[in-house]
Amino acid sequence: MSEETKKTSEEQEAENEIPVTDGDQEEKNLTPEGEDLPEDENNTPGEEAAPQDKKEEKSKTSFFGKKKKDKSEQKVEELTDRLKRTMAEFDNFRKRTEKEKSSMYIIGAKDIIEKILPVVDNFERGLAQATEGDPFAEGMEKIYKQLTTTLESLGVEPIEAVDKEFNPDLHNAVMHVEDESVGDNIIVEELQKGYTYKGFVVRHSMVKVAN
Repeated sequence: MSEETKKTSEEQEAENEIPVTDGDQEEKNLTPEGEDLPEDENNTPGEEAAPQDKKEEKSKTSFFGKKKKDKSEQKVEELTDRLKRTMAEFDNFRKRTEKEKSSMYIIGAKDIIEKILPVVDNFERGLAQATEGDPFAEGMEKIYKQLTTTLESLGVEPIEAVDKEFNPDLHNAVMHVEDESVGDNIIVEELQKGYTYKGFVVRHSMVKVAN
């Protein structure tokens, strides 16, 4: 190829090249900070999903701002509350039944003891009239002690009366006397012995009280 032909081809290539303008140079020199990114690119990946998540949370909340519970959770809470109430009712029923049984037992025992007490009274009257050294009286005294010991082991105890202050819950005043040697409302004599059974009065003491 001749030199003229080479020059001609080089000139044509130079003409075909597009000159670089100042605007193009500025675009090349722009840093990433100056680029105008699309709106979608400026947002972080989580920001677009955030409003949707908030809507879902709002839909799960009630009118008062509290989270709505699933039906299964509500059912579990209802059953748990019902179970607690049933257990409490059963416990109260058990206690009430035990108390009633105990009361029935005490009432039944009091009735039996009340029927035995006149026998004890007769032993005491007979021993009070017996003479010392009488073999028959000694035998009665042994039986009396055995009877009273058995009653005490069952919870039967005599009520203290003489020289004690009158107590209407324990004593029954059948006589009143004027006695300056003792204080007011003091028992001076016991006419009939009273008894208690496990803290419950079986028979009140019949007493004479000083005014």
